[in-house]
Amino acid sequence: MRVAVLSDTHAPRHWKSCPAEVAGELRGADLILHAGDVCIPAVLDELSTFAPVRVVLGNNDGPDVAGWGATPTLEFDLEGVAVAMVHDSGPATGRPGRLRRQFPAADLVVFGHSHIPWDTVFDGQRSFNPGSPTDRRRQPHGTMGLLQIDHGRVRSARVVPVT
Repeated sequence: MRVAVLSDTHAPRHWKSCPAEVAGELRGADLILHAGDVCIPAVLDELSTFAPVRVVLGNNDGPDVAGWGATPTLEFDLEGVAVAMVHDSGPATGRPGRLRRQFPAADLVVFGHSHIPWDTVFDGQRSFNPGSPTDRRRQPHGTMGLLQIDHGRVRSARVVPVT
């Protein structure tokens, strides 16, 4: 299963429509995960033309994004991988242990908020932040994530530059 991971698209200020580089990575995705700060549900509508979307609420998301189906946290099984999602995972210091305590059953925790890519495995749990494709802040590139899930394992997790 090919999973595209986005966060912090911040439409319409930064995301006017799906950037071509992002669209190229979304083609062929089986699922899209959005880790919050969508800001307007039109982004989710647009993403859902590529693949089904699962989303959590970010600190900049309002009732309209919640109305689309976003919740503060989300936990689900993805082909045998226990996945948890949250927007804000707190400070980088202590993050892996904190996420393990918050989501003890999760094999993979997807989060956003910082706009800084992160891929760490701690105590058997992978925590993954794709960065932001449109608001890179201090990062050299806008980024998104790609996960390959197969037979109950995350076979690969990559952060890819899209700007």
